[in-house]
Amino acid sequence: MSVIPVIIILLSFLFGIFVFFKPSSAIELQRRFYEKINWKIEPISMTKEIRNTKLMGLFVLSFCIAISFFYFFLR
Repeated sequence: MSVIPVIIILLSFLFGIFVFFKPSSAIELQRRFYEKINWKIEPISMTKEIRNTKLMGLFVLSFCIAISFFYFFLR
C-alpha cells in the first residue's frame, strides 16, 4: 500500500472539516489569496456564501469517505 494516496486522502479530509466548520475563515483565506494575485473578490450575499461553502466542505468530506472506501476495501 502506497503512502501518498493515504496522505492525500487525510489532507483532503482535514480540508473538508476546516471548510465545513470554519466557512468564514475559508472565505477570508480565499479572499487574501486572490488579493495577492491582484484580484478583488467579494460575495454579494455573505449568508449564501457561507451556506455554499459549508455545502462544499460537506461534499469534500463525503467524497473523501467514498474514495477511502474504494481505496481501502475494493482494491
